[in-house]
Amino acid sequence: MSGRLVLVRHGQSRANVDRRLDTRPPGAELTDLGHDQARRVVTAFPRRPALVAHSVARRAAQTASGIAGEIGLTPQEFDGVHEVQVGELEDRNDDVAIAQFEAIYQRWHQGELEVPMPGGESAVDVLDRYVPVVDHLRLNYLDDHDFDSDIVLVSHGAAIRLVAAVLAGVDGSFALEHHLANTESVILTPTTDGRWSCVRWATLTPPFHPEPDVQPVTDALTSKDPMG
Repeated sequence: MSGRLVLVRHGQSRANVDRRLDTRPPGAELTDLGHDQARRVVTAFPRRPALVAHSVARRAAQTASGIAGEIGLTPQEFDGVHEVQVGELEDRNDDVAIAQFEAIYQRWHQGELEVPMPGGESAVDVLDRYVPVVDHLRLNYLDDHDFDSDIVLVSHGAAIRLVAAVLAGVDGSFALEHHLANTESVILTPTTDGRWSCVRWATLTPPFHPEPDVQPVTDALTSKDPMG
């Protein structure tokens, strides 16, 4: 079995508790529960990772530290894999801001990748900074036939769902419908010609069927965690 990339959403942050759109690094810290989640998630990994990486955000670094500490590794930081930058919506938790974020995020998953968040990033911007890090990890580790362990990359819910859907060809409606709770993950395995296959999305395994009636805006307004 070849090595795989395990994209892990960070543990619960203080901003998650407040339902805030906290995207600008360094961002909020983990809660006590978030630290516990980071330590416990190691038992959910299919196998022991050989490398633990994380974004520049404080909550991702703290999660990676908790994971790495359980298995005796030193986490590595990578620029470029932080959360979708929401611009003018930053640090807001009102329904108007959450609805605007989700409406644009839905358009991304429907193929409108160049539409930006107000004063923030487009999906193209996110992919342009995120995918090179994934490519680096693949080229330097996963494409080596002697490397048969997994890489854990602690990142962020909206960014993970976007990147995983694009790289592995997962239908956008599925990605919109299936959020990632804190410390849930998406597992990608490298295939031929630089492609990726998604072998697990949270607790789900392929096939990942399109969802006929996604309503991300409505769902987010009733969710305790709209960024997942």
